[in-house]
Amino acid sequence: MPQQQLGLGVAITGCGSAVPSTALDNEGLSQVVETSDEWISSRTGILRRRLADPQTPLRAIAATAAQQALEMAGITPLDVDLIILATSTPDDLFGTASQIQASLGASSAVAFDLTAACSGFVFGLVTASQFIRTGAYSTVLLIGADILSRWVDWSDRRTCVLFGDGAGAVVLQAHTSDRLLGFELRSDGSQNELLNLAYQPEPKALTDTVTIGQGTFHPITMNGQEVYRFAVKRVPEVIEKALFRANLTVNQVDWLLLHQANQRILDAVAQRLSIPSHKVLSNMADHGNTSAASIPLALDEAVRQGKIQPGDVIASAGFGAGLTWGAAIFQWGR
Repeated sequence: MPQQQLGLGVAITGCGSAVPSTALDNEGLSQVVETSDEWISSRTGILRRRLADPQTPLRAIAATAAQQALEMAGITPLDVDLIILATSTPDDLFGTASQIQASLGASSAVAFDLTAACSGFVFGLVTASQFIRTGAYSTVLLIGADILSRWVDWSDRRTCVLFGDGAGAVVLQAHTSDRLLGFELRSDGSQNELLNLAYQPEPKALTDTVTIGQGTFHPITMNGQEVYRFAVKRVPEVIEKALFRANLTVNQVDWLLLHQANQRILDAVAQRLSIPSHKVLSNMADHGNTSAASIPLALDEAVRQGKIQPGDVIASAGFGAGLTWGAAIFQWGR
């Protein structure tokens, strides 16, 4: 554990991202399932998505995104105290963060997985900040990464058109001022059936009197209309609560950075918050829904394109399976 701390504040000092090289556009997807480019793009805003091949593990794209974030922050893997991997699609159900720790050579870091589906990055951001604010650690590497193509039913056009694979990462460091300005996290397990990737056991008799369940996880199922209603109602509420905790108004927000689930959701949330469209960050057309990766992936692209500048106030929100949702208000940079 570090003996000296810069302060009890948190700053995001670097970001990075990575996606598989293979792209599948809507035209190509129409050869897989009965659909069309017009049907997908008009309902979702998605034009193409990146898909990992069988030889690409999650840890590979996660480590690439992480290395970029470390380089931007100007630190080495040996400077990292903690690695948090937000994912729902680990390479190993026992955890993948430690494999990333090993591949990076971050031998001083403890590592663990965090699962909150499409809210994972926001939940991870808040979790990481608590370790820094208490003085336990001074440098945290937070990665959001998912390979949802592993768990999509490619015969179900209601869901398979939505998802893509990718990874994004940020470095959080102790700072003399706090750049995480406010947050609000929520869960409602009573609505879990609206969006899940459930384990389906099959009975297996061990003896005449002992039967256990063995099986696997079944593909993603989703009630799209209900998830849309949930997101459009709950996401503006949670952003407003986070802004209240940050003592800020909507007018002080420079960028709205939402989980990239559906362009219609992004537009509806922005409209309800009276945030103009030019402040809404979206890379959905090129990547689709990358779950826990979507927010840091969009953040990294906007930073590297020069849209987001140091000191900009970003209102971010994740929402999805669980059901979980949450918002974090932060300033970019040192």
